[in-house]
Amino acid sequence: MKKIVFFACFAPAVLFAQVPAGYYNGTAGLSGYALKSKVHEIISRNYNWNYADLPAYYGITDLDRYDDHGSANNDILLDIYSEIPGAPDAYEYTVSQLTGSASTEGVGYNREHIIPQSTFDSYYPMYSDLHFVVPTDARINQLRSNYPHAVGGGSTFYTFTNTSKIRSDNTLGYAYSGRVYEPVDEYKGDVARMILYFAVRYESKLRSFNYLAGSGPANDTSVLNGTAEYAFDPGYLEMLKMWHSSDPVSTRETERNNAVYSIQKNRNPFIDNPGWVDLIWSETPDALPPQAPSGLAVTATGAHFVTLTWTPSADADVLGYHVYINGNPIPFTTVKGNTVTVDRLTPDTAYTFTVRSFDKGYLESAVTNPVSATTLYSDSYAKDLMITKFIDGSGFNNAVEISNNKGHEVNLNNYNLRIQFYNSVNGNYYFSESFQLEGKAAAGETFVVRNPRATFNCYSNEQAKFVTASDPLTFTGTQYVELAYKGNTTVDVVGTKDTFNSLGDISLYRQYANQPNTLFNPAEWQNYPTDYCQNLGTLTVADNLVTNSEAGIYPNPVRDLLYLRDVGDKATHAQIFDLSGRLIRTLKFSNQKEKSVDVSELPSGVYFIRVNTKSFRFIKQ
Repeated sequence: MKKIVFFACFAPAVLFAQVPAGYYNGTAGLSGYALKSKVHEIISRNYNWNYADLPAYYGITDLDRYDDHGSANNDILLDIYSEIPGAPDAYEYTVSQLTGSASTEGVGYNREHIIPQSTFDSYYPMYSDLHFVVPTDARINQLRSNYPHAVGGGSTFYTFTNTSKIRSDNTLGYAYSGRVYEPVDEYKGDVARMILYFAVRYESKLRSFNYLAGSGPANDTSVLNGTAEYAFDPGYLEMLKMWHSSDPVSTRETERNNAVYSIQKNRNPFIDNPGWVDLIWSETPDALPPQAPSGLAVTATGAHFVTLTWTPSADADVLGYHVYINGNPIPFTTVKGNTVTVDRLTPDTAYTFTVRSFDKGYLESAVTNPVSATTLYSDSYAKDLMITKFIDGSGFNNAVEISNNKGHEVNLNNYNLRIQFYNSVNGNYYFSESFQLEGKAAAGETFVVRNPRATFNCYSNEQAKFVTASDPLTFTGTQYVELAYKGNTTVDVVGTKDTFNSLGDISLYRQYANQPNTLFNPAEWQNYPTDYCQNLGTLTVADNLVTNSEAGIYPNPVRDLLYLRDVGDKATHAQIFDLSGRLIRTLKFSNQKEKSVDVSELPSGVYFIRVNTKSFRFIKQ
């Protein structure tokens, strides 16, 4: 937005903090994709609200205190699709004038995704991200469809009241040749910085997003190019950079960034640091493929996973590595280091692996030496992530605890929580918008997904790994909720699909189960009263987990007596926990150096025993 206007008479409701001290710690001295990845790490922590919450928040983030208004008391929204800079607007909206559709301009506004929903299948957290979901005229929004924001030329299909247009694309170096929406000059920088924000905030997911929406580049309405780092079609990126520089950050954008931060707890880095656009996209790749990594080896094997390691490529411009299984690339798997665990494999099955490096020009090397491995027939680990606690409390007191007992670090980017609702009109059950997990979960880690409006005092928003008011965290106990992989492959469930469940106002803690279950089995769960949340997110027995060889636990699996060696003469007692972190039993030791524990009465399953500060996993037969 070119016009920079500052009014000193802001109401208290719109005074927001500036960039918090230390928010961008760790970015000093970085450039290129290293800076992009660090900023991604910083801004990925946010509170994700429900799509239905956005209109109320627009009353905080998007009121028009600029240009022809300038009053702290108006309740008019600023719509970058219809605003007429420097002149009275042809029409205006208040927060209450949300509408689903419109046949003409001026009827009402929509919640507009600057990056279309089709890019990410309407998944949360993208679906309700205030940094790029803004209020715009409903008619313009409909006609814009999922066309890119770009420079138009040639045929003009629509000209709107503020002179923004839908035209044929005329962006230099951009292979797309369909229709585009071109905003007025005063808001081109605003749009560019929203799109650039998207590329950084969702860097770890970009390769799985829809970047081939058409039947070829000329018809591909997505602006993404399928890479996590560069993100865009080259010609399109140059256009974004041009819009960013020609329409600098305005007071309105800065204040909106502060307002969104107060609600969502993350920031648009290109409003705070405009120079980072050129600094991040400054890489100059060469035309030579990188050297291949070497020394590929298998370092661990389980029933459902194989861990690989290799010697990195010697080339300095290597961005990462692609892993191949039986000659085929593993989809959406990019490794930045020199080790990876390939999971979700079939037990007792032979596989062959190879690895290629790729560089800043996205050129791949030759393959490494192949290595083969056969997964174990069985092991003591869970075959996938598990829901270990499910809290449906009073009000918004909803939380889901998920445990990684797979025996290795897990990439969460392909997992999502989803929920079924009932349509009383047609009598059908349907899945609503899913919430995508992201980042990684360490081996043995237990984490919590929490509704931001929850008020129970045993676990705060700050402690939760994910804070979201998305549909899956609005359950009332009547819905079926599942943890899924890659959209719709069921991993673990709470409730029964396609039916009315009676799980309201209770807390469910997983017991006597060491594997996820795609069918809900009430016998695996202990019921507790409303708002019970003891030990939520604190499967602390997994902390300092010691391997069996180090621990001297034997026998393992065990039927009656479990022996522990070298746990210290001062150890007077031990605690046994189930996989959900629930304390099962506390036992006292005699003074002998080799200590034994009677576990004969425990049901079969996987447990942890904690002695002093050490925890050991064992299987009860």
